[in-house]
Amino acid sequence: MPQDKKEFALSDFTPYEIGKDEEYMSDAQLEHFASILRNWKQELMEEVDRTKEHMQTELNNYADPNDRASQEEEFNLELRTRDRERKLIKKIEKTIDLIGKGDYGYCGACGVEIGIRRLEARPTADLCIDCKTLAEIKEKQLGV
Repeated sequence: MPQDKKEFALSDFTPYEIGKDEEYMSDAQLEHFASILRNWKQELMEEVDRTKEHMQTELNNYADPNDRASQEEEFNLELRTRDRERKLIKKIEKTIDLIGKGDYGYCGACGVEIGIRRLEARPTADLCIDCKTLAEIKEKQLGV
């Protein structure tokens, strides 16, 4: 795995300063979140490229079965991580589309404002904290 791994853009932004009398999800707020999401997506895409390059340059046909197994396990772990990130990229793209449609920042279940700070913590959030908590409780009860 590459040693020069960077933190995602999610941790590299300036918190939004809400102006006095500023409406929720103003153009400036939407641009703030669109920028966070674009940067995050870009970093994920760069990580995909680094993984591809790493796997191509580190591919060895080890004679020792233990060495070969270790390499295969390392590659499998990287591929699982990239698969999770691929799914996250799709969710980021979906969220960017919501911003473009003007539907970003509101709970998909009850319609209330999700909140600036929650969205900064999890820009792809589509549920308010109350609905998310209920969904997690239901998930736990159903054993999913």
